[in-house]
Amino acid sequence: MIAAALASQSSARLATVGRALAARWPMVAATALATLVVSVALQLAALALRFGSLPNYVTFYDWPGNVRTIVASTPAISDMLPIIADEWLVEIGYMNYDFGLGISEWAFTLIPLNMLAVAATGAMVGTLLAVWRERRACAREVRLGSAAAGGLGASCVALTSLTMSWVVCCATPNWVVGLAMMGLGVSTSLWLEPVGGWVALAGFSLLALAILWAAAPPRAQGDGPSAVAARPITRVTS
Repeated sequence: MIAAALASQSSARLATVGRALAARWPMVAATALATLVVSVALQLAALALRFGSLPNYVTFYDWPGNVRTIVASTPAISDMLPIIADEWLVEIGYMNYDFGLGISEWAFTLIPLNMLAVAATGAMVGTLLAVWRERRACAREVRLGSAAAGGLGASCVALTSLTMSWVVCCATPNWVVGLAMMGLGVSTSLWLEPVGGWVALAGFSLLALAILWAAAPPRAQGDGPSAVAARPITRVTS
């Protein structure tokens, strides 16, 4: 019976999420796009303010062509996917020409896989907002709890989706560059690099938990001591 009750509640929550998405999918799509645009703008602004210089070069890469080359020349899928995941689309940065041909001091790179992760985060946040609107009468603690879980999850994914590079820390785009820019030691930041995937996974899990939490069905009318106390007492006449 416990398993049946859990299955029934899960089905009800998923149905609520489905109705929210069907009714408010434009809001979810707009939130995903806005999250991606804001992420790009904030990273560029953070780099420019941190180093006191505006970007002076933009480089575009043939991402589709590079992916085709990788697929054709890499027989093992286990090797192919990580290489494709690191392929660049656009690089925007500051080139210091005091050293011959120039050295890229800092750069922001658009990597399609990271862009997809950021857009997915925005879509999940938009879904959470849509579920809140679908459940207008949800309990205050449910709304606050789902907001906290969703905010923490979005922060985890956003942190590990950073694609900034700094010549002092890491010459390739990496999420730990953001940690180094915020004051964490370079060696410590690089030591944390391998856990990025787990942090992102935890973030998506928290976002999913927040959505399902917000979609919880309201308590039955007769549940709880207050509802029991409110029931009228009927007299039995003989």
